[in-house]
Amino acid sequence: MKEKLLHTPEGVRDIYNSECATKLMLQNKLHHVLEHYGYQDIQTPSFEFFDIFNQERGTVASKDMYKFFDREGNTLVLRPDITPSIARCAAKYYKDEKLPIRLCYIGNTFINYSGYQGKLKEVTQLGAELMNDNSADADAEMLALTIECLLQSGLKEFQLDLGEADFFRALVEEAGFHDEEEITQLRILIENKNMFGVEEKVIEKEMSKELKEIFLKLPELFGSLDTLSYAKTLTTNQRAIKAIERLERIYSILTDYGFENYVSFDLGMLSKYNYYTGIIFKAYTYSTGEAVATGGRYDNLVGQFGKEAPAIGLAIVIDQLIIALTRQKLLQAPEELSTLILYRMEYRKQAIALANHFRKEGDYTILQLSNHVTTVEEYLAYGKRFGVGGILSLENDNEINVIETATGFMQTAPMHDFLSME
Repeated sequence: MKEKLLHTPEGVRDIYNSECATKLMLQNKLHHVLEHYGYQDIQTPSFEFFDIFNQERGTVASKDMYKFFDREGNTLVLRPDITPSIARCAAKYYKDEKLPIRLCYIGNTFINYSGYQGKLKEVTQLGAELMNDNSADADAEMLALTIECLLQSGLKEFQLDLGEADFFRALVEEAGFHDEEEITQLRILIENKNMFGVEEKVIEKEMSKELKEIFLKLPELFGSLDTLSYAKTLTTNQRAIKAIERLERIYSILTDYGFENYVSFDLGMLSKYNYYTGIIFKAYTYSTGEAVATGGRYDNLVGQFGKEAPAIGLAIVIDQLIIALTRQKLLQAPEELSTLILYRMEYRKQAIALANHFRKEGDYTILQLSNHVTTVEEYLAYGKRFGVGGILSLENDNEINVIETATGFMQTAPMHDFLSME
């Protein structure tokens, strides 16, 4: 039993030492990008009432949520998605705000995937939400923010695929699909590029030949800006055409940012989240099959909590981004900045004074009482394991041994040279 307690449940893992430091460093770097775009931090609870994420919200399926009960018998869930939580907060704390609201967050989400999928069930997301703005400029800002974050992470080659949920919805409505389960099945077939499945689904339905043709072409409607021009020739549905024209306007704005080369289009890309109402996007890079960032426009979600507010958001999956950066050998390791001060008991006062000086200067300093058993070589190995750049060893009244952890090079300096800094 004790041996079993050393392991984590399936789908979760420990992150420690340099890996944890690297992850935090990456999060901080991306968070600075969000701050520079004017987004303000918000924190929501790790668990909320089940109704925040229920089927009507269009979020994760109930069977994929971690559920439990409080003392009053209310059903609670670990959040599978942070966007509905932000929407709840906006409706509560910004109910009367009419001008744009920019919020950002870092938090973990929990989805109980089937074991055979091999996915982590707890992942860290860094995201941003822009509310009270339904313009194409707001869409473009969110896309630019996503691209900027990925560039700052160190990625050099990636693509942001853009789709339009309302384009699909317009065609579905024209075809006479009304049952949400049936629409979901069709969406999944198109998303998976299952041509035979899509064909079987549309043949069952009474619709025009032209409409059937566009459904069959949807899985293939991806590529450059020309894809949008071609898609407009396939339909006379004004709502669908308007959705495509929205994508064209967004692309034009992105050229002003200088980010157009990172963008492609995929009208067959349809998110698993039903709350998206307009543009949807996913960012991909090589060496990983999963998207490193996702997002989209959700103009009706906040209204479900009592505040009518158009909104768009993004979520960067930090764990997936780290996998991509690692496999591409682009992950920047944290510098070994700590200094380890080793001291014998009789030099405690001098060691504490020295450590206080370094810490006041903003240096990371470890203060450690030495012993007669541990060798210098063992302390060097210890320093390498815990990110120590150098060791100061107080050996006698007059001298300090200065040792570089990486090379083991040691030189001796007068103690008063260091203590006079205080």
